[in-house]
Formats: sequence, C-alpha cells, structure tokens
Amino acid sequence: MLDLTTLDAKDTDGKVKQLCRKAIRPHDSLPDLPSVAAVCVYPNFVSTAKEALSGSSVKVAAVATAFPSGMSTLKVKLRETKWAVNQGADEIDMVISRGKFLAGEYDFVSDEIAAVKEECGPAHLKVILETGELSTLDNIRKASDLAMEAGADFIKTSTGKIQPAATLPVTLVMLEAIRDFYYRTGKKIGMKPAGGIATAKLALQYLVMVRETLGQEWLSPDWFRFGASVLANDLLRQIVKEQTGVYQSFDYFTKD
Repeated sequence: MLDLTTLDAKDTDGKVKQLCRKAIRPHDSLPDLPSVAAVCVYPNFVSTAKEALSGSSVKVAAVATAFPSGMSTLKVKLRETKWAVNQGADEIDMVISRGKFLAGEYDFVSDEIAAVKEECGPAHLKVILETGELSTLDNIRKASDLAMEAGADFIKTSTGKIQPAATLPVTLVMLEAIRDFYYRTGKKIGMKPAGGIATAKLALQYLVMVRETLGQEWLSPDWFRFGASVLANDLLRQIVKEQTGVYQSFDYFTKD
C-alpha cells in the first residue's frame, strides 16, 4: 500500500529507473518482500518508468494538471493529462485549484475535476486537495465531497510540497467523507495520505484509523495508499530488526 515518488526538478531517467528497481524489489537482501503499489513521477518520465516496471505489478502514476500549484488553464491541464495517459500512465494525480475553491467557486473546481476525469480514460484519477492550504477541517470535508461527486477514484491529502501535509485529523475527516459517500451511493473511493509519514509506528496509526472508519476491505492497495517514500526505508529497518535483532543505519538503504 505504498507509492514511491520522485518529483524533483533534478530528476533524471537514471534516477527514475533506480526508483523503479527499488519499487519492484525494495531490498536486495530481502527477496521475499512484495513490490510497492506504484511509482509516481512527472509526465515526462512516464515512458521511462513504464519500461522499467514492465512485467511487474507496480503501477505508474503521473502528476498532471500543472502540479503542484495547479496554476494553468484547463486546456493545458487536459492536454498534459491526455499525454501522460498516452505515455502509459495507469494513474493520474491532479491538484485542485485551491484559489478558486477558497474563493467559493465550487462549480469551477468540480467541472475541472470532471473534465480531467473524462480525459483520463482507463487511468484512475487521484485528486489532491492540498489540505495544508485549505485552512479548516470544514473546507477539507467540503473539498473531499466535491472531488468524489466530480468523479475522483481516490482523494489525496497533499502534494508533499506544502506543510503541513498529511495529518491524522485531516485524514480522519477525509476517511469519514469517504464512508458517508459510500453509505449514500454504494461507491467505494480510495484514500491516500501523502507527506510527513516517515515511520512505521506512525503508519500503523493510520492503518488502525482506516480499519476503524472504513473497515478491513479498504486495507488494500486498490483503496488505500501511503504517499511516503521515506516510510519505505523505515519499514525495511523494522523488518531487518525483526529478523536480526539489530537495527541497521539508514545508510544501508538506498534513498531512491
């Protein structure tokens, strides 16, 4: 239930390929570990990731719609989304127009999500709310409801570029929105907290909250993801510690 991500201006084909190798096999000395759920990259690296992940179960996610600010025209956002899907993206992560939302232009935001969803075709759409910029829990609940009604397959807390990113209270509000939407429509929506979840101990708290709010069915990569690349190495440290009784330094694990 983990997505590995590289979204830096200094990304290269080599860095993306290395991350894909780690996604398939998180640690060479632990060959029995499962692969992660997806690798998330900028659209111009989708074809590189798709080739590197060929034959594996790992999905390719692309951030589109003028990530991370969302400050562009709808025409540009739709063209970027379509291009990423044509390059082979299995999932599209879009950002909502926070300025429009905070100005009360909810129809604008909803129509934009719906248009991007249509352009996704077979790809799943994850809608990033950027909760750190929405100011209140009431706004986060409204944005969650709006995104789901407009066609989101997943709702996601953050881009990872703004602090605060994912928090337990924010995630609970979004999980409750998903629960209420499911009760009302019968449609299941996925959840992805992203940013700031760096330890296995904290991840367990999120998993308990998902289990208690939505039930066991949501504890699946089809319905829940962690967007936290740093978390991968702490999970590896905990697994190695269980096997050997000794913690290893983070220097023993690749950053990418």
